[in-house]
Amino acid sequence: MIETSATRRFGAPREPKSAIDPGRGLVAVLDFVSVSHFRAVIFLALVGLVFFLPGFFNIPPIDRDEARFAQATKQMVETGDFVDIRFQDEVRYKKPVGIYWLQAAVVETASKLGLPRAQVRIWLYRVPSMAGAIGAVLMTYWAALAFIGRRGAVVAGLLLCSSILLGVEARLAKTDAFLLFTVTAALGAMAHVYLAWQRGDDRTNSWATPAVFWTALAAGILLKGPLILMFIALTVIPLAIMDRSVAWLWRLKPLAGIPWMLLLVLPWFIAIFLRAGDTFFTDSVGGDMLSKIASPKESHGAPPGLYFLLFWVTFWPGAPLAAMAAPAIWRARREPGAQFLLAWLIPSWVVFEIVITKLPHYVLPLYPAIAIMTAGAIERSVLSRSWLTRGAAWWFGIPVVVLSLAIVGAMVLTRQPAFLAWPFVAASLIFGLFAWRLFDENRAEASLLNASLASLFLITATLGVVVPTLRPVFPSVEIAQALRKVVCVGPKVAAVGYHEPSLVFMTGTDTLLTDGSGAADFLLGGSCRFALVEARSERVFAQRAEAIGLRYNVATRIDGYNFSQGKPVSIAIFRSEGTQ
Repeated sequence: MIETSATRRFGAPREPKSAIDPGRGLVAVLDFVSVSHFRAVIFLALVGLVFFLPGFFNIPPIDRDEARFAQATKQMVETGDFVDIRFQDEVRYKKPVGIYWLQAAVVETASKLGLPRAQVRIWLYRVPSMAGAIGAVLMTYWAALAFIGRRGAVVAGLLLCSSILLGVEARLAKTDAFLLFTVTAALGAMAHVYLAWQRGDDRTNSWATPAVFWTALAAGILLKGPLILMFIALTVIPLAIMDRSVAWLWRLKPLAGIPWMLLLVLPWFIAIFLRAGDTFFTDSVGGDMLSKIASPKESHGAPPGLYFLLFWVTFWPGAPLAAMAAPAIWRARREPGAQFLLAWLIPSWVVFEIVITKLPHYVLPLYPAIAIMTAGAIERSVLSRSWLTRGAAWWFGIPVVVLSLAIVGAMVLTRQPAFLAWPFVAASLIFGLFAWRLFDENRAEASLLNASLASLFLITATLGVVVPTLRPVFPSVEIAQALRKVVCVGPKVAAVGYHEPSLVFMTGTDTLLTDGSGAADFLLGGSCRFALVEARSERVFAQRAEAIGLRYNVATRIDGYNFSQGKPVSIAIFRSEGTQ
């Protein structure tokens, strides 16, 4: 990928102040797993589990996207209708059906295996995301093998696996981690075919690589519509301009691949068209995708440059190395490997910076290209010797800032010192410091491995320990627990002033989202009924209750914080008289 001459070392290596070298043992692990593809794959899969499991089971449903996806899947399982997509009575046609099918398969399997209350266990809905994240790490390794050696490919997989953004998405029950898997598989297949063509390798290629490409393309379309086609097109177009040829695309066997892709994709699209007409296509393409280009959706608008700023946190701990690799990559931009990876990265990045609506995960499918380029620069020892090396301090700086905010935030919200997180905080700071102090061109691998451990302990402290303990931020969980303690059979619920999707997921699909007057009328309708009334709506509720002669009492009151709206909430659980 990068054939740039450079000084092998850029300054005398720092001598350790003690006999302990925190990088030596870690590099030995890298030596061991790079011996064979089998070891490399097993290593990356296990590392993925270690990185993605902390907090996976005990973080409550996150509003709003995760809870919406999970609730729509839950309704599919409840009704047995796996064509239509609904949130309560409203259609949810922003995304195709792929992620709902994956989540439903996991939930149905768990139910048949006898797991109690499987439909309200949010971690089951997250399993496809974790599988997609691990799959993306493995696909990054496979794609990297087209550019660099096995050892460098392992480093590329580790760079993606340890990134903060992928760690977050692996724990959320939505489309983005699995979309990353499909995009990386498709572009990895393209990379293998493209570089073989550039080398003049005229041997007949097998059907395996084209099969991966077209199957990944079909899966990506079922997950998020035509978005995956944008990544493919924006990679092919600059390559076609620079090479003045697209002959290599025939090696992907499109005459057989396109019918295969359509065979996988069309049945559901035909079924939803027969069910809803053109409503799905209008809502998903026009109402969701195209509308984000010109106007901010759900207050997520931001100017160009936001993704560049977020990159230094979301791709940490790989971001400092990516910066040091950038000059060498740019010098090698005419070489086929760097040319392909830059075509993967730059056009799509520019598009996302221009689009008005911005969310951090939009650029996640571009991170494998950055990981591979960075790993290539490490493998060839061409990291910059300039002032960019000062960025190594970022390996220590991020744990200091992020963990300080997490601990202070936990103490403010829960009035507890979060002692359980402190050992992980200390470990993250220590390994971040090792990574910074060990860095020089010949010890980039040791620094990266220490930084990856710093990332692991940072994620464990924040997502594994602190976030699950922030009970005030998850009032839906406390409400659901209170309702499970009631004596009556089949409680029915109405909610006023707090209409978050997590509440519907936790308390039941038939939860009525209404206003104060509607909640009073609801309680009057029978016994074993409960009204969840936020403090700002209590006056209206009480006035209507008095007008209709409703007699009720307070079961409990739950105070918390609605982070979706950025305001505190106080929710009283009213019950009709005689209900326990």
